Amino acid sequence: MNLIGIRILFLDATITDMKTVRHELVVLGGGPAGYVAAIRAAQLGIDVACIDENDRFGGTCLRVGCIPSKALLESSHLYEEAQHRFAEHGLKIDGVQLDLDAMMARKKKIVDALTGGIDMLFKKKGVTPYRGRGRFRDVESIQVEGQDNVLIQADRILICSGSRPSKLGFVEEDGDRIGNSTTALSFPDVPERLVVIGGGYIGLEMSSVWNRLGSKVIVLEALDHIMPGIDGELAQMAHRIFKKQGMDIRTKTFVESAKRDGDECVVAIKDAEPIRCDRVLLSTGRTPATDDLGLEAIGLETDRRGFIPVNAEFETSADHVYAIGDCIGGAMLAHKAMEEGIVCVERIAGVKSHMNYDVIPAIVYTHPEIAMVGKTEEQLKEEGIEYNKGVCPFGANGRARTLGEFEGRVKILADVETDRVLGVHILGARAGDLIAEAASAMEFGASSEDIARTCHAHPTLSEAVHEAALAVDSRAIHTI
Repeated sequence: MNLIGIRILFLDATITDMKTVRHELVVLGGGPAGYVAAIRAAQLGIDVACIDENDRFGGTCLRVGCIPSKALLESSHLYEEAQHRFAEHGLKIDGVQLDLDAMMARKKKIVDALTGGIDMLFKKKGVTPYRGRGRFRDVESIQVEGQDNVLIQADRILICSGSRPSKLGFVEEDGDRIGNSTTALSFPDVPERLVVIGGGYIGLEMSSVWNRLGSKVIVLEALDHIMPGIDGELAQMAHRIFKKQGMDIRTKTFVESAKRDGDECVVAIKDAEPIRCDRVLLSTGRTPATDDLGLEAIGLETDRRGFIPVNAEFETSADHVYAIGDCIGGAMLAHKAMEEGIVCVERIAGVKSHMNYDVIPAIVYTHPEIAMVGKTEEQLKEEGIEYNKGVCPFGANGRARTLGEFEGRVKILADVETDRVLGVHILGARAGDLIAEAASAMEFGASSEDIARTCHAHPTLSEAVHEAALAVDSRAIHTI
């Protein structure tokens, strides 16, 4: 018997020895898409299980993405404020020192609390957790290997495998001196010089952290602007602000290679001198994590980029197999994945549910924050849609002045004929919180007049949204 035959017999024997269980729905992946889908399914009375290969549920977002990065952003912001801004408030503090270990310990505590919270939610809601690598055996069974070794049979299977940082062949990652966003969350010390390849939101957020903590940060972006997809005017304003903060941002810069050289790194640049630095962060997007799922066992093929094709009901080409979240493409955002999780399982349960991809907010947690929902001016012009624009600078907002956070603006774009809000773009303090009002307004088809006629509390940052809505019809009170 050849080696392949022996391996097949061994696998068959292993599977035979495995405990076999059955659930109505199995969710493959415990990130934002997966754990939310599992909880909602349990609420609907579905016998549901959730599989994840990590010790903690929560996926990239909770473990090594959204939450730990925001913890570091907040800590580094306070450090910078204590050094440079507290004196403006009459607070004199001498000898502010950085304790990086304590900062990292706080980050870990937050992550542990939230990921541990999912375990409690699963127990309370009735979701059965399995820890291990899940792979398809056929369209109605998943083999789990790891902490739990079990064969799970199911009426339906939902793939929520998420994504991972993209790689570039000419960047020689070693997970230490040259790494990705996960690596940058746990640097053991503050690098004297940090090169960030990629000027998107992840790269700029991590650049902000280490810039505030004392690194000389150089951001290299191949395009002629940072943050592709963000409103062009706000992206330009943000670029100027970041440069004032000390970041060296170089657009139209093409990286040819990045290699480790002892305890340093060398980044080769096209038509420019190479850059020597202490560490390199590669941040050029994310790739769907759809390999090693056993998709070939069910005849399910991905597209050329690795995404799983689905229809409007999130059904794949394999019977009774669904997919949501980063692995199907679109905006790779945790809240988009969560919403898909809820909508998908509600439809499986026979509940009419709604998913509006035109109203998914996006936020960049730099300082100031950048938030948007709907169309940009560039998109409206490209689509030939006529619009009116209302703008309110944060400098005209009383609350922003009291906070000392008056850089940026609110921009509202509304249809010329109907006045329906088509897009809202905010650069400024707590933009990520302010964008929720805009998203709610757009979800219900509101006009700029609806926002303008809604009384906003004073003094609040939300008045800037109100003022921008008034400005759409040239009725702004506090701006010229």
